[in-house]
Amino acid sequence: MAIRAGRSAALLALAVFLLSAALCIRAREDQLYYGKQKIKQRTGVRKKMELVQQDDEALVKLENAGIERSKAVDSAVLGKYSIWRRENENEKADSRVRLMRDQMIMARIYSVLAKSRDKLDLYQELLTRLKESQRSLGEATADAELPKSASERIKAMGQVLSKARDLLYNCKAITQRLRAMLVSADEQVRSLKKQSTFLSQLAAKTIPNGIHCLSMRLTIDYYLLSPEKRKFPNSENLENPDLYHYALFSDNVLAASVVVNSTIMNAKEPEKHVFHLVTDKLNFGAMNMWFLLNPPGDATIHVENVDDFKWLNSTYCPVLKQLESAAMKEYYFKADRPKGISAGSSNLKYRNPKYLSMLNHLRFYLPEVYPKLNKILFLDDDIVVQRDLTGLWEVDLNGNVNGAVETCGESFHRFDKYLNFSNPNISQNFDPNACGWAYGMNIFDLEEWKKKDITGIYHKWQNMNENRLLWKLGTLPPGLLTFYKLTHPLDKSWHVLGLGYNPTIERSEIDNAAVIHYNGNMKPWLEIAMTKYRPYWTKYINYDHPYIHGCKISQ
Repeated sequence: MAIRAGRSAALLALAVFLLSAALCIRAREDQLYYGKQKIKQRTGVRKKMELVQQDDEALVKLENAGIERSKAVDSAVLGKYSIWRRENENEKADSRVRLMRDQMIMARIYSVLAKSRDKLDLYQELLTRLKESQRSLGEATADAELPKSASERIKAMGQVLSKARDLLYNCKAITQRLRAMLVSADEQVRSLKKQSTFLSQLAAKTIPNGIHCLSMRLTIDYYLLSPEKRKFPNSENLENPDLYHYALFSDNVLAASVVVNSTIMNAKEPEKHVFHLVTDKLNFGAMNMWFLLNPPGDATIHVENVDDFKWLNSTYCPVLKQLESAAMKEYYFKADRPKGISAGSSNLKYRNPKYLSMLNHLRFYLPEVYPKLNKILFLDDDIVVQRDLTGLWEVDLNGNVNGAVETCGESFHRFDKYLNFSNPNISQNFDPNACGWAYGMNIFDLEEWKKKDITGIYHKWQNMNENRLLWKLGTLPPGLLTFYKLTHPLDKSWHVLGLGYNPTIERSEIDNAAVIHYNGNMKPWLEIAMTKYRPYWTKYINYDHPYIHGCKISQ
């Protein structure tokens, strides 16, 4: 799809160039016409020769001007090849690839013109060369990826294009055809973008077969254990406020194992770290079995089932009450079902099952889940820890509740990106330019949380959003409202985001980060993950482990 989008940009640049060249040619034709009229009016042979010479010089100047204009076209988009240029520079590593693409564009244009003018032999020759070039080019993006036959294909295509130009060139016709191609290409790009969005959202919702297999096998083996073998050691550490406590809510065994492993492997004093895992009833057995088989060294770990929190019900929790409403069921399960692969892509992300899971909303109830603790570090399951995190407990939050890395830069990721400021409840209470921050690694002061009744503030806004008029869905928008002016900004090196969608993050920035976050659709356990970021995650998985190997989970 990226190649097709690139073609659209190339077509646009080529059209601009051709229109510019057309003006030059029209001026040249005008000068030829008037020059010849003047010559006819002269009778002297010498004067006639002088006028012809002057005319030729003017033509050369016009031609040179056209060439200079063609050089001004952005070669990074268009490529160095043009039928108007006298030279073809091959300085860059993809110059021949771009040359072939440009040739193919012109071949398509001339094939249409040849057919319309009944030049069927030329039409067939253009189609033949076009197919040959397509086969040679394939999916190549650099000259090194082209086959040896590519040079011959370029030469043969150049010859037939030269022939077509001599027989068919018509500036107006070519411009019209280019415009038609631009419209068609733009429509294709829009359609492909919709399809890409739909498919990426769909892929993000799926569970790979290997992880599903792992969960099933671990669950079976867990329930074969006797009750006394299902207990974790060091239970006395679970409520000790002097230790470093982590909250991790996940239904993905493999992802949770990477979070725990990476944290412990980079911790200075592993025995002082306590992990509080909460999962759902489907994965409760699997999560327990994995950490019974693979305990995190000297650290303490405890696994709970969110369905065992009986206080978390629709009477108390607005989200659960709303999920039981007919309107929400209609929105999620009946209304606006997409009729095609590119339909409904914009709303698909909001129908992700994670928005229906209380595991996603449990972050707003931390003091009730852990009433004896005064501070806790919340971690998402799509992160990797790369250095000791105990320094976060020493950060002075200055009376705030939430310590988080801010995500705004210039006009990006500010409140108006997430919230509906056309609603007076939002516009009268919040600054649209207020800086957003990230979930994924947050240090929470639970004492201040209780004093400021954070859960009550969350309930207030969640109740007001029953009809999704303040924000759509998710936990970040209500988090921004709930912790407004109660969030302390952490140094950005604590938490680097974007590994699930941004391919341009500097390696130095990743390497220097305490936590890296695969937020976005391209999770590291999915096939759509970005290859260059995946090793930061896979290094914490033992692919020789019998369960991992047995479920054919590979790097």
